[in-house]
Amino acid sequence: MPGVLPDGETVPVDGSLPATATAAVGARGFGVYVHVPFCASRCGYCDFNTYTAAELGGGASREGYADTVLAELALAARVLGDNPPPRVDTVFVGGGTPTLLPADDLARILDGIDRTWGLAADAEVTTEANPESVTPESLKLLRAAGYTRISLGMQSASPGVLAILDRTHSAGRATAAALEARDAGFAHVNLDLIYGTPGERAEDFAASLEQVVAAGVDHVSAYALIVEDGTRLAARMRRGELAYPSDDVAADRYLAAEAALDAAGFSWYEVSNWARSDQARCRHNLLYWTGADWWGLGPGAHSHVGGVRWWNVKHPSAYAQRLAAGASPGLAREVLTVDEAHMEDVMLRLRLASGLPLAVLDAAGRAGAERALAGGLLAADEYAAGRAVLTVRGRLLADAVVRDLLP
Repeated sequence: MPGVLPDGETVPVDGSLPATATAAVGARGFGVYVHVPFCASRCGYCDFNTYTAAELGGGASREGYADTVLAELALAARVLGDNPPPRVDTVFVGGGTPTLLPADDLARILDGIDRTWGLAADAEVTTEANPESVTPESLKLLRAAGYTRISLGMQSASPGVLAILDRTHSAGRATAAALEARDAGFAHVNLDLIYGTPGERAEDFAASLEQVVAAGVDHVSAYALIVEDGTRLAARMRRGELAYPSDDVAADRYLAAEAALDAAGFSWYEVSNWARSDQARCRHNLLYWTGADWWGLGPGAHSHVGGVRWWNVKHPSAYAQRLAAGASPGLAREVLTVDEAHMEDVMLRLRLASGLPLAVLDAAGRAGAERALAGGLLAADEYAAGRAVLTVRGRLLADAVVRDLLP
């Protein structure tokens, strides 16, 4: 969760939403996101809303965090009131490092969500984890509590790359943790990779891909390194200690990922995500990408219900203080206009392998789609069937294609 939040209008103290927003909650699916803002140490590239113990000082702690989240859940239940979602389809616990919390606390949060709105019988329940923050025992406890999916931050198999990123786990720990998760009964295991780190060689990334495939996971996410202002990595680059990432190198790495993962039986379903099967796709993220509803619990968490999007105060202390006073932790919100909703729909759906119906585009957008087709950025067969679907080259230039399809 990036640290910079947009501006917006004030959220009512009681967190209430317009009746138009709550009239059909969950009609397109409903998820719950839980943000856990704690980390043992801060990675050099990280711009997320996370805090180490030293950064928190005495104002907030892990010990009471689960109770604070459950207090926001109770507020959410009051806000939705007579219009609760029909069920919770997905839960995603992210961070930060959620698994720094005791497994019992993560279990209590999940149980609270189930008691409040009811988990679907086939609900997908994910937690993120750093490889060094889990053990075979903790993984078994999480699986017994109802977690069905785990996403592990591997980033690289190269010790040198991990050192540049300020990752604290050893090069082999992520794949070992993935195997432990499978042994604990997790049906779905994801490994995250970052490519394009200064000093990373092509053979380093190839080795990372080989280890991911050998670990037997059913989902892989791979992201180009983004240098965020205010991070240690950005400061090192400004001082000339490290080179800035190369777009050409990033493109080469992406093509290497596509080739290796395709050969191993993975298929892309979103520009940065590959899965071995439809069942292995991250359903929670698909809710985001297809405009469904979700409630975000925790400091800095974003929510979206019926075209209204809001975000909580960032600092854990301020978040806890608002809830203790009986007030919403919401900092600000925005009501999406028709044009804004259309823009987001185009931007997000075009990143999916299912693509975007050409019928939703206006005349200028259709003309842009024709140019993208002629340039080899959209797949010809899907275009003939009425959909805009990115080719591999199109995925490398996805942002440019989006711009061409919008007014």
